[in-house]
Amino acid sequence: MTGEYKIGIDVGGTFTDFLLTSKDGSSEIYKVLSTPDDPSVGLMNGLEEMAKGKNVSLKDFIKKVKTVVHGTTVTTNAVLTRQGAKTGLLTTKGLRDALEMRRGIREEQYNNRYTNVEPLVPRYLRYPVEERLDYKGDILTELKKSDVLDAAEWFKKEGIEAVAICFMNSFANDINESKAAEIIKEKLGSGFNESGVYLTISSEFLPSIRFYDRISTTVLNSYVGPILRSYLTSLTKKLKDAGFEGVLLIMQSNGGVVSPQVAMDKAAVTLLSGPAAGPVAGVEYTSIQDYDDCLTIDMGGTSFDAALIKDKTPLVTTEGEINRLRLALPMLGIVTIGAGGGSIGWVDEGGLLRMGPQSAGSKPGPACYDLGGELPTCTDADLVLGYLDKDFFAGGKIPLNYDRAEKAIKEKIAGPLGMNVIEAASGMYHVINVNMASGVREVSVKRGHDPREFPLVVAGGAGPVHACMIALELEIPVMIIPKESSIFCAAGMLMSDLKHNFVRTYSTLLNKIDKQKFRSLFHEMKREATELLTSEHIPKESIQYVYSLDMRYVKQYHEVNVEVTREELEKEDIESVVLKFHPEHNRLYGYSLKEEGTSIELINLRLLSIGKTEKPKFRQEEYDKEDSSKALKKKRKVYLPLKKAFEEVPVYNGHQLRFGNKIFGPAIIEQVNTTTFITPEYNVICDKYGSYTMYLKAKEGEINKKIVGI
Repeated sequence: MTGEYKIGIDVGGTFTDFLLTSKDGSSEIYKVLSTPDDPSVGLMNGLEEMAKGKNVSLKDFIKKVKTVVHGTTVTTNAVLTRQGAKTGLLTTKGLRDALEMRRGIREEQYNNRYTNVEPLVPRYLRYPVEERLDYKGDILTELKKSDVLDAAEWFKKEGIEAVAICFMNSFANDINESKAAEIIKEKLGSGFNESGVYLTISSEFLPSIRFYDRISTTVLNSYVGPILRSYLTSLTKKLKDAGFEGVLLIMQSNGGVVSPQVAMDKAAVTLLSGPAAGPVAGVEYTSIQDYDDCLTIDMGGTSFDAALIKDKTPLVTTEGEINRLRLALPMLGIVTIGAGGGSIGWVDEGGLLRMGPQSAGSKPGPACYDLGGELPTCTDADLVLGYLDKDFFAGGKIPLNYDRAEKAIKEKIAGPLGMNVIEAASGMYHVINVNMASGVREVSVKRGHDPREFPLVVAGGAGPVHACMIALELEIPVMIIPKESSIFCAAGMLMSDLKHNFVRTYSTLLNKIDKQKFRSLFHEMKREATELLTSEHIPKESIQYVYSLDMRYVKQYHEVNVEVTREELEKEDIESVVLKFHPEHNRLYGYSLKEEGTSIELINLRLLSIGKTEKPKFRQEEYDKEDSSKALKKKRKVYLPLKKAFEEVPVYNGHQLRFGNKIFGPAIIEQVNTTTFITPEYNVICDKYGSYTMYLKAKEGEINKKIVGI
């Protein structure tokens, strides 16, 4: 029957994760090794695995799939490895070097040896064009068309695959950029098809103030556009050839999804595609237990992602970076560090133990994978310390070689540091936990939030092995480990709505605002948003709009984004907006100038349009009992970090745990795709959706009441 299944797919550095959900609320987890050379191969391998699991052919299986939501690292990897398209840039004469000048701020102020990031477009491919607008958009110098024609000839000669057009003050008037774009299309082919260059026009893509932010983001879009276009064209063909007739959606950096065509046109919106689904899933899993706020962490094979959710809304930033390159598109405020199961342990020149950011990836992988890897990784340390079962990793699909893990740690860590293998493995485990705790502080403490006040949602194949020690480091009393924790982002993708962000710059003092212009700019964005979502088959009654303003005190450098209601906009209620601005500024920066009467300046108007999608419903379980002995597998010696000694602890089969079952730490819970290590300080209770709530023993009564109601 058509439309029986929905699939979330997250392509990671080591594994490609799949969550298959059915109409009846049941769900299944699949994992296959990623194929970095062509991620679509791993994706299709996963679909083959699902078909085998259902004992049907791929063609018969895929006919029953209603929706596929896909998070891709194609654009991310293109930027990180600098393997994007050969890109040319047209910009205003005199501003050719803006990509190198940036904002004129040194990233590490006291490091004189810190070199500037190399621009994605080399100087010889940045072509200056004579034209100029003033800040109001009035023409000071007409576009010199011969410059654009010369540029087109030069780009053609150089074999350019993509072109970015970004002129000074074009956010206020797009006339010169539009004229230049027409010439480029005429000479080098139409913007978004295979036969022509990929073209990004800043006044269409990001019509907002701040020249460096705009030019950097426009270049990024052109740099990754042809790569994503090629990948999605190939993927959609493979799916079509396999018989897929459902809907394919692509995950964006802002936590929403878009159609493949929109993703191809605005490729830069996918630059943090995969991790963005994590906070979306975090909202769903904590809402079940009546939490409005949470922290999410996701530890995979290569990286560790941390995010903060406040009032059921993930934090969003428009001042993001990727590989030190400015990306001024709205994206979830996720901190990513090189800390995963494949993170390599090493000793630096000063004799200090380090973990990552280098990763063994899926090939050759950790030493214990026995695939040729000889460097000690986090997974090797976890195996030596007893947290992983060498015969049950990935449900036994990937047998682990203990001797190779021990040898790698001995040769590369223990020997150079003059300690035994267990001490070295324990040190590796501790260092990577501290690194990850620092990542959580980045998204919480540095943004004015106390991590102790947030439940910690733990995800990733490796996350639950390290969760307790991260939580103890941060003094977090409660953790939630979703049933789908090992494919957390894949689950989040199925919970995402279609989202599109729009921005218009209107720089003026708030008390001198032209209310007619103010309203018309929002109406313009709303009309554009409605047309776009309608083209993606979202009915008008399923569309929501979120309005916000970027404001600051006069002469400040940074803006504060404040959400406003439709009623406030329609009534032109500036006083209500002002009353929201002062406390938000105080929360972010520790002070407000309300009493001083300092004027407030409006910079940008923003609109977020949301197309609500049908979410999968997860099956609830009947209450079982507290006793979990039926799930007991065996006992195993594991290393307890605070006791600095091995101790025999019970090992439970996570797939046999039911609602209400309780496990007292220390213990191990094993599932096919992940392992949970419970330290002596914590207990675990299983909730009605099959997820685990891990809590400090002192919280026993409070958690019992929340989960079970007694």
